[in-house]
Amino acid sequence: MNESEKFVHGQRERGDPATVESVADILERELHPMIADWLARVELEPDLNCVPLSFEERTGHLPHLLHDVIARLRLGALAKAPLSKAAGEHGDLRRKQKYSVAMAVEESRLLQVTIFSTLHKYVRNLEFSTLLPEIVLIADEVDAQLKEQMLRFMAADAVYFAKAEAKAKAEAS
Repeated sequence: MNESEKFVHGQRERGDPATVESVADILERELHPMIADWLARVELEPDLNCVPLSFEERTGHLPHLLHDVIARLRLGALAKAPLSKAAGEHGDLRRKQKYSVAMAVEESRLLQVTIFSTLHKYVRNLEFSTLLPEIVLIADEVDAQLKEQMLRFMAADAVYFAKAEAKAKAEAS
């Protein structure tokens, strides 16, 4: 590697011009470091750590959710992204793992913080004129994923309570 190719914390040294990259390309390339960063943030939250989970149980959904974010970025602002199947499955999983709604919201918030922190590391590589619209797309996609998670979470609760009510009525008669 020559002097012009040295990187420090994702940015070029010595004021060399940065290569312009798309937000989607950066997120795709940094997928595994983002997952590690997200997990480190989650591990600092006592409210999330009260549910003991393995690495896979805690992070297994992230590659799918992040790929949905990347796909949404590649579609652009005018295209409406399909509902995230991965987000719905994640909502089902977290409910089975005894997460609360607040815990799922906190995980989603930490995902956005992690994505934006990753982009900040590479800010010199980003086209400034497209950055804010892409940030809006990321926030919109992560929020849409959270909505899908909560819809599935609440649907499972509704089924549970309907069964409990039917059982109570059957026992009362």
